[in-house]
Amino acid sequence: MYPTQGNAMAGPFWSNGPAPGAFYNFPGSPMNGQAMQAPRSDTPGEFGTQRSYFPVTTGTSVVGLMFQDGVIIAADKLISYGSLARFHDVDRVYRINDKTVLGVGGDFADFQYIKRHIDQKVIDDQCLDDKNEMKPRSFYNWLTRVMYNRRSDFKPLYLDLVIGGMQDDEPFLGHVNLRGRSYTSNVVATGYGTHLALPLLREYSENPEAYQQLGQPQANDLMKRVMEVLWYRDCRSDPKYSQAICTASGVQLDADCFVAQNWDLAHTIKGY
Repeated sequence: MYPTQGNAMAGPFWSNGPAPGAFYNFPGSPMNGQAMQAPRSDTPGEFGTQRSYFPVTTGTSVVGLMFQDGVIIAADKLISYGSLARFHDVDRVYRINDKTVLGVGGDFADFQYIKRHIDQKVIDDQCLDDKNEMKPRSFYNWLTRVMYNRRSDFKPLYLDLVIGGMQDDEPFLGHVNLRGRSYTSNVVATGYGTHLALPLLREYSENPEAYQQLGQPQANDLMKRVMEVLWYRDCRSDPKYSQAICTASGVQLDADCFVAQNWDLAHTIKGY
C-alpha cells in the first residue's frame, strides 16, 4: 500500500530536536522548547576559552650569584621555538634602575607582556621625581604577587624570574616562578642551570657568610665558568650571553659576553 500524502509529509524524526549547532533540549529543562544556543568564543572556530598549556618561544637558564659588593646575573641570548634555535641575540637580562636588575627565563612572549607593566612602573617613579626608586626587594615582592595572581586565575605567565640588586647597601638576590613561589638565596639558577650551575656555584657558598669573601673579579670568573659549562651541556643554550653586575655604584650591563670555548676534548668527532 503506497503512503498517503499526509504520511509523506510527516514531521521530523523527533519533536523538540536540536537545531543545527545547538544542544538537545531535554524534558524538564528550563528552556521550555527554546533551542539552546552553543556558547560562542571570541576566537572563530573554537569552543570556549582556550589557554596555553605550555610555553612556545622560550629562553633557557638564568644564573644569579651574590658576591661581597653586589650581585651578578647572566643569561644567554637565544630564544628557542620548541627545539629550533629561532631567535638569536635577544637580551634576557635587563637593568630596571640603578639598584635593580632582572633575568628572564621561560616564555619570552609572556615576558614581553609583563615588561610593559614594569616599564610603566619605572616611568611612574621618574614622573614622581621624589628621589625614590623601586628597590629590588619591593620589585621581588611585586612580581611574586603578580605571578601568584595570574596562577590563581588559571592564566599563568610561564616565566622564571631572577631579581637582584642592592637593598640599603646590601646585596639582594631572589627567584620567582610561574606559580608565584619565591625564595631568596646567595645563588640562584633556573632551567637546566638548576642541575649544572648550582653545584658549581655552591662550592663557593656552602655557608651563608661565604659570599662575603667573594670579590667581584672572582665572581665574574666563576660566572664565566658556569656559562661555559651550560654552553657545552645545554642544547638550548648559546655561546653569546648578557651579564649585569649591580653594586653600590650602579649597574654595569654587558650584552656582548662570549663563552671562551675549548673543544679539544672532541678531537675524535669529525664533520662538524
